[in-house]
Amino acid sequence: MTEGIQYLTKEGYEELEKKLHYLRTQRRQEIAERLHQALEEAGELGENAEYEDAKNNQAFVEGEIRRLEEILSNAEIIEEGVQRRKGVVGIGSRVTLREKGYDDEEVYFLVGPAEANPAQGKISYKSPLGKSLMDQKVGAEVLVHAPDGDIVFEIVKIE
Repeated sequence: MTEGIQYLTKEGYEELEKKLHYLRTQRRQEIAERLHQALEEAGELGENAEYEDAKNNQAFVEGEIRRLEEILSNAEIIEEGVQRRKGVVGIGSRVTLREKGYDDEEVYFLVGPAEANPAQGKISYKSPLGKSLMDQKVGAEVLVHAPDGDIVFEIVKIE
C-alpha cells in the first residue's frame, strides 16, 4: 500500500488515530449489525441486495483500517515552522508565494500526502507545487505545470 515515511503534523496524526478508532469500534459494529439483520430478513443470500451492500461496506472499511494502520505505523511527526534546513523549503515549511504578475500572496504548509488539504492551505510535498518548492530558497522562482498551463511563483518567505 503506502511506502516509507508518512509525514504528519501532530494534529493530523491525532485525526487519523480518531478515524481509525471510530472505524474499529463503531463502524465495524454498525456493519456487523447490518449483516446480521440482512441475513435474518431475507434468508436467500443470492438475492439479498442489502447483504451484498453491507459486505461491500465491510470490505471498504477493512481496507481503510489497514491503510490508516500502515500510515500511522510509518508516521513521522513534523512541526509547523520547524525547518530541517534553515532558509530552505522542506516538509513542515510554511511558504509564502506570489504568482508572477500578481500582487496577492498565498501561504502553504508542506505536509505529507495523507494530510494534504489544499482548501486549508496544506499541500503535499509530492504534489506538483510541493515538488517544485522543495529545496528552494527565498527569492527563487518556481515553475508549476498546472492543468490550465504553467504558473510561475516567487518564494516570498519561508517559515
